[in-house]
Amino acid sequence: MLAALVLSVLTVTPAQAGDLEIKNVRLTYGIHGQERKDDKILPGEKVYISYDVHGLKVAPDGEVKYETSYELIQKSSGKTLLKEDFTEKGAINNLGGSVLPSFALTVFGLDTTPGTYTIKVVVRDKATKKDATLTKDVEVVAPNLGFVRVQLLGAGGGPAAPVAVPGQALLLQYALVGFKVNKDGAGDVTLQVELLDDTGKPTVETPAMSRFKPTPKPNLVIVEFKLLPLQLNRPGKFKLVLKATDHLGMTTTTTPLDIEVLNR
Repeated sequence: MLAALVLSVLTVTPAQAGDLEIKNVRLTYGIHGQERKDDKILPGEKVYISYDVHGLKVAPDGEVKYETSYELIQKSSGKTLLKEDFTEKGAINNLGGSVLPSFALTVFGLDTTPGTYTIKVVVRDKATKKDATLTKDVEVVAPNLGFVRVQLLGAGGGPAAPVAVPGQALLLQYALVGFKVNKDGAGDVTLQVELLDDTGKPTVETPAMSRFKPTPKPNLVIVEFKLLPLQLNRPGKFKLVLKATDHLGMTTTTTPLDIEVLNR
């Protein structure tokens, strides 16, 4: 079982000048995605924890050499569920400075036991041998209807930020878990995807909507959708709203994502 985790920094000691620090810790929708506003995680989710490392030693050519370790702990028992020893990594700070954006990924299995889990990441500067530690708690809730694995991708399939320019295309990746199935193992779900402008008005008259009967594998109540292309033809601030209605379970869930198209 891969458990879940939600992080909350526990360090309270003020940093001294020249120390290695981890700042701006947040849960995000994908590697470069917007911040998640909640710390409730559904089984079947991929959790991205984004953070910035400050104070790394940078070589004259911008090269940074560091190591990271990772540990996942079930908080109620104190048991370590997953552990990765220090792994060597490197980056180039082409824009200068000693700040390095980074992330940690944890995949929560569909069989994850509800409860609180702790994730621990240690960053070690190979040049100075200094360490910085990030610890966070995340709550895995009981299975219920919800969208998981939501993120934006670029046209080539790599991670993308929710910021673009007119004429650019993004791809939406998402999945749905927790819907009920009948005695034949089929669900009954209506899916709607709608884009709203900054006044809350729909950008098109008829939103994309479909009703389907997913037939997941036994005990694996999840459906992953095809990538949805988003053609961004004009500047503005928009909200993409995913909505699913489970007709058997008589429940509805929504997930909003902000997208900004810059006026170039």
